[in-house]
Amino acid sequence: MWQALHVQQRLRDAYPACEVEILGMTTEGDRVLDRALNEIGGKGLFTKELEVALLDGRADLAVHSLKDVPMELPEAFALSAVMRREDPRDAFVSSRFGSLDEMPAGAVVGTSSLRRAAQIRRRHPQLDVRPLRGNLDTRLGKLDRGEYDAIVLAAAGLKRLGLVDRIRGLLPPSVSLPAAGQGALGIETRADRPEFVRWLAPLADAETWLHVTAERAVSRVLGGSCRVPLAAYCETEPDGALRLRACVASVDGVHLLEAQERLEHADRAGANALGERVAQALLDQGAQAHLQAQ
Repeated sequence: MWQALHVQQRLRDAYPACEVEILGMTTEGDRVLDRALNEIGGKGLFTKELEVALLDGRADLAVHSLKDVPMELPEAFALSAVMRREDPRDAFVSSRFGSLDEMPAGAVVGTSSLRRAAQIRRRHPQLDVRPLRGNLDTRLGKLDRGEYDAIVLAAAGLKRLGLVDRIRGLLPPSVSLPAAGQGALGIETRADRPEFVRWLAPLADAETWLHVTAERAVSRVLGGSCRVPLAAYCETEPDGALRLRACVASVDGVHLLEAQERLEHADRAGANALGERVAQALLDQGAQAHLQAQ
């Protein structure tokens, strides 16, 4: 809902004479909170109901956390804008410890992400990493009740909801490489309404779109989903070049493959090709074995 309200206000600012209404919906991914996403169908569970509303005309736009948007959209839909990215890093949240490094053997860490879990297990095999589902209030409540010693969440969600004071530390990409699209908002429309690309242009951020195009290309080539511990993160370096890093891991974190590449003077097609090359580099290292094992 924060995302929808944010887009509503941005559209009102850009088009003061335009009336923007919100159609509140609860998706299957929001309703089923007692099982991990990889057990109930993956990221598409956060978009399916919204796409039905687009098709039947109840809605014109659907606002998503981009990391929840499948890499291949059905033909009827288009990603018409990607907004400026919030902090893409993972956040360490605990009332007992200041960092993962401070946690003793056997301490319980909660996360909803196989990607985060694999990277934590690789660096901290002594910790007990357990699944954690629910909205932010639910997850923080479980932490506060002592069910977990610490939890790891997306920093963007905490910051957007005014919960930055709960963050004990931010995990740099060198420690926990983010998911493709993490921290970015995407606006989905019907593919037969190309005028929305023009109307949404004031909300779109060209640099973020380049970054997430490269990241999502990695996931698309590798078949990335909630069932695979896959990370991809692109950033602009001081000289203006794009640098894309990606990794594929086993669930237990024992095996981890990494690849990275730089690209100068990138456009969106170049960013997509960059992602495809990095994905191929991972496949050349044997990533397929890990992808098939999940």
